[in-house]
Amino acid sequence: MVFRWDWLRPALTAAVVPTLGPVHPHALTVDLFEATLLVAADRSFLPYDKDRRWGGEKQEVVLVDDVVHHPGHTLVPTLLTRNRRSVKVFAYGHRSDLLDQAAELAAKLAAVHGAAAARVVRPLAPETPHPRGVRIQLQDFTARPCPPATGPVRRLEDWPLPIRGTFTAFARTMAADGFTFLNRQMKTKGRGPVLVAVLEDRVVGAIGPMEVGPDPTGVAQLMPQYFAVHPEARGQGLGRQLWRAAMHWGHTHGAAYQLLQTEVGGASDHLCRTEGLATLGFVDASTVCVPRGSVRGALR
Repeated sequence: MVFRWDWLRPALTAAVVPTLGPVHPHALTVDLFEATLLVAADRSFLPYDKDRRWGGEKQEVVLVDDVVHHPGHTLVPTLLTRNRRSVKVFAYGHRSDLLDQAAELAAKLAAVHGAAAARVVRPLAPETPHPRGVRIQLQDFTARPCPPATGPVRRLEDWPLPIRGTFTAFARTMAADGFTFLNRQMKTKGRGPVLVAVLEDRVVGAIGPMEVGPDPTGVAQLMPQYFAVHPEARGQGLGRQLWRAAMHWGHTHGAAYQLLQTEVGGASDHLCRTEGLATLGFVDASTVCVPRGSVRGALR
């Protein structure tokens, strides 16, 4: 399977690559798409894959034999094997029936692979009216300085031991935001650092791990972080202080930029918008019905 750039490039409304997610527009090439095919068989990580930080093998791979690639539209299906199996079909193009084709393929492949869920993922241009789903935002560290944040925000290891000990309880409370997983990674693999906000001698907010890695072109980027504030501590500006502290960390540790994904209309989305980040596009994911005993589905 070889992608033709003259077919694919006009269909790319936003720089989103299957199994890799959003990439900086300067890194978007046909080689990125073909690289995801080359590592599908052995589930290995590409050197610039953000997921390689967690070790093991790649959990989401392209279903190479089922890629649909034609002038004007491309469908790239992937299989996620973590927990319950699920199928995604990344839909690129402008055809009026693009989503119908993608939904039918997703339902078919879900049945073939015994997947419990299926979705159609469609990247959308930054000028999309009334967007929904996830906004892709760019923080460019070369465009302006990122001064240090004020407030009770430091690296976790810089707080006294009794305060550090409250991070586990915070992580359990914010398990839905990934902090139980992050806490385990910190303890077993030394991931970090993590920046935390403290009130009344306990951790009430965190962002991390703070790490810089290369993008596909070798440019240093600040890697994605887990980010949350305890419900009881919201409304006091701690989220903004944590975020600004993270941006200052990235800027002072040599990152050229960071890509962020925020739910359109959510608190993090509002924060990033008010901080002046640039919108690079959107990702809209629609669930596909997978009836038992059937290989067909419809968007809902």
